[in-house]
Amino acid sequence: MDYLYYLFIALAFLAVVLMLEGGYFAWRSNQGPEAKRIQKRLQQISAGWSGKENTTLLKQRLLSNSPPLQRLLLKLPRMHSLDKLLLQSGLPMMMSQFLTYSAMSSLGSMAIAALLNWPFLVMLLCAVGGALIPYFYVCRAKRKRLNLIEQQLPETIDLMSRALKAGHAFPGALQMAATEGVEPSATEFRLVFDEINFGVPAQNALINLAARVPITDLRYFVIAVLIQRESGGNLTELLDTISGLIRARLKLLGQIRVLSAEGRLSAWILCSLPFAVGLVMNLVNPGFMDPLWTDPAGHKLVAAAGIMMLLGIYAMSRIIKIRV
Repeated sequence: MDYLYYLFIALAFLAVVLMLEGGYFAWRSNQGPEAKRIQKRLQQISAGWSGKENTTLLKQRLLSNSPPLQRLLLKLPRMHSLDKLLLQSGLPMMMSQFLTYSAMSSLGSMAIAALLNWPFLVMLLCAVGGALIPYFYVCRAKRKRLNLIEQQLPETIDLMSRALKAGHAFPGALQMAATEGVEPSATEFRLVFDEINFGVPAQNALINLAARVPITDLRYFVIAVLIQRESGGNLTELLDTISGLIRARLKLLGQIRVLSAEGRLSAWILCSLPFAVGLVMNLVNPGFMDPLWTDPAGHKLVAAAGIMMLLGIYAMSRIIKIRV
C-alpha cells in the first residue's frame, strides 16, 4: 500500500507539472511574445501600415521570450556563460527553459527523497544533484557536438580548398562548406558566411567562429587564415597542410584511445565497485550498514571514504587523459 501511495504522489506531481507547462504553452501560443511578433510582422507587410522600426545588423540571442524575465536574467551573474554553453551544445533551448528544467529536476529529486523519509541533509544533496542533471546533460551534448565537428573539420577544410582551386573566392568557399558540408559543422560555417554577407568583417566573423566552437584545430585554422589574409600567400596550399595535420593528429589520438581503453575501463570499474558492493550488502542484509548513517563515527568514515574516492578519481582521470 505504501508503494501505491508513493506512486500516486509521484504521478500527481507529474500531472501538476504537465498541467502548468500546458497552460504556459497555451498562453504563449496566443498571447506570448512569438504571437505578438508574428502579428507585428503581418502589420508591417500590410498595405495600410506606415510605421518604422529600427533594426540591428546582427541577431541578438535572447535569454527568454518574456521581456521582464529577459531583463532579470541579464542582471544575474554568469548567465552569458551558461547561454554560451547552451549555444555550443546545439540544443534548441533558451536560458529560461534551462533554469525551469533545473528547478523541476531539483524539486522532483527533493520530493522523492522526502517520500523515502531520508534525512534533511540528504534531501538537500538530492536537490543540488537534481538541479545539476540538466547541466550535465548540456555538457554531454556540447562534448558530443564538438567532437563531431572536430571529426568533420578535415573534410570541410578539403572542401574549401577544392573550392579555392576551382576559382572561388574565400567567401564562396565558406558558402560551399555551408551548403555542401555535413552537420553540425555546416551550420557554423553558414553563420560565418551570413555574418560576412551582412557586413561583418571577415576577421571578426572568423574570431566569432573560434569563440563559438572552442576546438584547438579550428583555432589553428582561423589563425592561419587571418595571417594569410594579412601577409598573403597560397591559401589553398595552407588549407591542404592544415587538413593533413588535423588528420594525422586525429589518427594518433585514435591510437592513444585504443591503447588507454584498458585504463579507462579499470577506472570505471574501480569507481562503481564501492557503490555496487554497498547496494548488494544492503539487499542481502538491510541493517548491516545502518551504523554508517546513524553513528557519528560512521559519518566520519563515509566522509573520509568519499574524499579518498574523489582523490582517486582525479588521479585516474589525469593518468588516462593524454593530450595530443
